[in-house]
Amino acid sequence: MEVLVMGSSQVNLGRNDLGNREVGNCSFTKNLNLNISSSFKISKLCIKLHTKSFNRFSLKASASSQAEPLIANNNRKPKPTGDVKLFVGLPLDAVSSTNTINHARAIAAGLKALKLLGVDGIELPVWWGVVEKETRGKYDWTGYLALAEMIQKLGLKLHVSLCFHASEEAKIPLPEWVSRIGESDPSIFFKDQSGQHYKDSLSFAVTDVPVLDGKTPVQVYKEFCESFKAAFSPFMDSTFTGISVGLGPEGELRYPSHHSPSKMNNDQGAGEFQCYDKYMLSSLKQYAESNGNPLWGLGGPHNAPGYDQPPMTSTFFKENNGSWETTYGDFFLSWYSEQLISHGSRLLSLASETFNDVPISICGKVPLVHSWYRTRSHPSELTAGFYNTANRDGYVEIVEMFAKHSCQIILPGMDLSDDHQPNESLSSPELLVAQITSSCRKHGVEILGQNSMVVNASNGFEQIKKKLSGEKEMMSLFTYQRMGADFFSPEHFPAFTQFVRNLNQPELDSDDQPTKQEERFASYHPQMQAA
Repeated sequence: MEVLVMGSSQVNLGRNDLGNREVGNCSFTKNLNLNISSSFKISKLCIKLHTKSFNRFSLKASASSQAEPLIANNNRKPKPTGDVKLFVGLPLDAVSSTNTINHARAIAAGLKALKLLGVDGIELPVWWGVVEKETRGKYDWTGYLALAEMIQKLGLKLHVSLCFHASEEAKIPLPEWVSRIGESDPSIFFKDQSGQHYKDSLSFAVTDVPVLDGKTPVQVYKEFCESFKAAFSPFMDSTFTGISVGLGPEGELRYPSHHSPSKMNNDQGAGEFQCYDKYMLSSLKQYAESNGNPLWGLGGPHNAPGYDQPPMTSTFFKENNGSWETTYGDFFLSWYSEQLISHGSRLLSLASETFNDVPISICGKVPLVHSWYRTRSHPSELTAGFYNTANRDGYVEIVEMFAKHSCQIILPGMDLSDDHQPNESLSSPELLVAQITSSCRKHGVEILGQNSMVVNASNGFEQIKKKLSGEKEMMSLFTYQRMGADFFSPEHFPAFTQFVRNLNQPELDSDDQPTKQEERFASYHPQMQAA
């Protein structure tokens, strides 16, 4: 991959005296030590990609006096609208499973480019499966410390995401010692109605059960956080701004309801309930007996659809007279969501206690499960663990839980608009964002925004800017996800550059503010207006 820097430039490439007008193609290979000066003047920045990886990342500059400046010559950092800080996430595999930095020179060049654009900070994913890989209690922070030092030297801020799950995309598994336990006791993982396990995250039912060599997951996570705090203490008072604690699959507070072992296309399905491992079934049995209905504790709903089935084909989710509106439906959905909330509360509590003496914020991520939002039953949200329907606001308890622990909510999907969703899924990301935002406003919980993917839609950046402008009193930080081949592509990076510039433009007209979405949400759910 190549980075192409064009414009009237003064570039210092270490010991290479190449002048200040034109720099040739300088590949980041093992035989080349490229060192870019932290202060050089450029008029136009764009990224040229040769491959879909970071294997070859090179930087080239040339003179072009006609180019319109994209970054001020005094290298001042633009101030985003409403003081919302702009962060960019590092690649998920920035540190490999062997605890080395992947494509270190490419990342260094990317960080310098972002610094010049005026980005405030960087989000760094830190993986349980990398740090505590082989043995419980044996931690290796080498790769992450090196990245933190690189980020600090550039004068960028740092937000760390502690990831207690595995990632197929980044090819980072759970710790080897945890996987060995899972081989002998697979019920520590989620299980669906067909008997398939989801092995990228531990079941919420074992959060306080001593299944990890005699310790509970909460105890193991706390020891991990304490080791992290000690290892990164030099950065806590200066570079760190916040820490997010992983709350479930892909770091989000949710069940892995859309995990399909068949790998089939299940985008139009509602997902499946994940309540069939022995620990979840034991919890359900106790809950049913305590409610005087022991037969309800034998398993999940028998009439719920499979991953790839449209939800309205089942009697559980159907719009009128569906099982979700019955006494049994309320019983099961209440228990299912309570397991989610209890797990999230335990993890946010341990993080708040561990870092209560350092000046950083603690947060967790809530997903934007927007498919089928325009139905009465909201099936995708129900299978993910959010008891949110036309009759019930399921996010109040979630937000209250974050407020209880003085934590912020990371909310993705700021780039999504209703106009770009498939009609058949009856989706509405805008109404769902408005509902969650409304609840956060009522309970004084701050939102940290994210996009869902590298924006390619024509209105994606405009959608983000509209959200940032309209919710600036609720949002102090927006993290753009994430660096990589697509991010630095010539189709994307110039648009991102323009987006950063536009953040310093005058505010949008009041008619364009996303608070209008809250009005739409209220009209769509009139029973919640008085909530």
